Amino acid sequence: MVWERPDDEGRSRDGAVKMVRKSRRRRLQKFTGLCRQEEGLRVKRSCPSCGPDPGGEEKKGRGNPISVQLFPPELVEHIISFLPVRDVVALGQTCHYFHEVCDAEGVWRRICRRLSPRLREQGSGVRPWKRAAILNYTKGLYFQAFGGRRRCLSKSVAPLLAHGYRRFLPTKDHVFILDYTGTLFFLKNALVSSTLGQIQWKRACRYVVLCRGAKDFASDPRCDTVYRKYLYVLATREQPAVVGTTGSRACDCVEVYLQSSGQRVFKMTFHHSMSFKQIVLVGQENQRALLLLTEEGKIYSLVVNETQLDQPRSYTVQLALRKVSRCLPHLRVTHMASNQSSTLYITDQGGVYFEVHTPGVYRDLFGTLQAFDPLDQQMPLALSLPAKILFCALGYNHLGLVDEFGRIFMQGNNRYGQLGTGDKMDRGEPTQVHYLQRPIALWCGLNHSLVLSQGSDFSKELLGCGCGAGGRLPGWPKGSASFVKLHVKVPLCACSLCSTRECLYMLSSHDIEHHPTYRDLPASRVVGTPEPSLGAGAPQDPGGAARACEEYLSQIHSCPTLQDRMEKMKEIVGWMPLMAAQKDFFWEALDMLQRAAGGVGPGPSTPES
Repeated sequence: MVWERPDDEGRSRDGAVKMVRKSRRRRLQKFTGLCRQEEGLRVKRSCPSCGPDPGGEEKKGRGNPISVQLFPPELVEHIISFLPVRDVVALGQTCHYFHEVCDAEGVWRRICRRLSPRLREQGSGVRPWKRAAILNYTKGLYFQAFGGRRRCLSKSVAPLLAHGYRRFLPTKDHVFILDYTGTLFFLKNALVSSTLGQIQWKRACRYVVLCRGAKDFASDPRCDTVYRKYLYVLATREQPAVVGTTGSRACDCVEVYLQSSGQRVFKMTFHHSMSFKQIVLVGQENQRALLLLTEEGKIYSLVVNETQLDQPRSYTVQLALRKVSRCLPHLRVTHMASNQSSTLYITDQGGVYFEVHTPGVYRDLFGTLQAFDPLDQQMPLALSLPAKILFCALGYNHLGLVDEFGRIFMQGNNRYGQLGTGDKMDRGEPTQVHYLQRPIALWCGLNHSLVLSQGSDFSKELLGCGCGAGGRLPGWPKGSASFVKLHVKVPLCACSLCSTRECLYMLSSHDIEHHPTYRDLPASRVVGTPEPSLGAGAPQDPGGAARACEEYLSQIHSCPTLQDRMEKMKEIVGWMPLMAAQKDFFWEALDMLQRAAGGVGPGPSTPES
């Protein structure tokens, strides 16, 4: 028997490992035809459209570079699928070959399964796997509280089962999110322990699945979330077969949940022949009207008493055709918006019709009570608009419309400057805000408005106007009569927003198949607009602009001190019809002059700094 020393045993083990590695390397060289030089194996990326690397043959001692196209496509796709989504998109922009590889559905299928392992189906669309991967990569709910010491953007918990985010709605205590597969999530506020061991109250930090098969949901249409006690969910449910039929049928229904606990308290089921796609609420609690939009563009309504929903009893409600669908049967409604006392309808042709149920709101919106009929409050009123309307936002007594050319029109009460027209005069008809174009989202609240816009470099910014009390316009506590840039860091893929009394919410989600496509404004209309543009030539009303400038100068002259004149000049810059970048430039320049004069210390460049 021969005994080996420990060092001999270690050397023999290392030799065996080297032999195995050498054998594997030889087999790899045999199957791939690659050569190994002293500098190691090098792979050269070459594109057929770019041609070979010039001077590559003159480089000696480095081996023959090979093309990445010699690798099997499955291997290249497998390697690329481990990259982050941002890097995959950047790699696809380098050359034609990598563009085709990075755009392949096989790559996005692997990325989607890595991002959402529990997603079983790829969804719908022309590019289902790419769409699903980007939806799950960009999904997020961000919020910024108006009060407290920390005024920064935070992100809520992300449900692992969610397939992108389609809609969200904050209620009194929690937030509800609907994804693209019809799953409604219940994001709860709760007390959690921080890293330092302190107990703190955190928003939207835990989640549960409220229900599945949901199409849409709604709650009390008022801006104050205190009134949002119940959540109405439009869903599809399988109903058991009745006598004389075989198999079950899918029927639409409305389920009512308590927003505080997520408990279902009421359910109403419709006939299987009726299919709905949207639900909105209007009216008071004791006479709550549910408006249901069918796939064919017809509107049905029913009335429930919310004060009796918590009582365990069953009763029958009557579903009736709304007057806008009875009187105008040729109209096909595609979208609805509502508040407590009015409803707005957008048709497939871009027309807008209004229902106003109270005289006070009617006077704020139209400036008169001449056509208001208190005995026929459901009579639809058509708004006169110059182009097709794509989407809208409806506040308590003002509204905003966006047409196919990306122009924003505001109408209604302007007591706090919530229309963004630069003054505080009410508008009884749609009035264009000339210095804002092509918004991503528009939101109207109680007495302020918000616009989500995108710059030429694809960066997002949030603009706001109206009342700034309570911090609802971050950076502008005194408010503004023009849309000004708010001090909010906007996510790159933000697509919708909502503001409550306590918090500002922004939903992040990018759908590659659904995005607003604006048309270019015809040259004849560009010339007729008062806003300056490259093709517009001279302004149509130079006298009016001159008078406005004289009025601005008189206001500046009436200020007693230099600091007051600086503040007034910043406010006037916000009123003037300038681009957002130009306003930022003037505000920053005025702030620099103000600091040089020793008025204020360094701070944000806003009139309220």
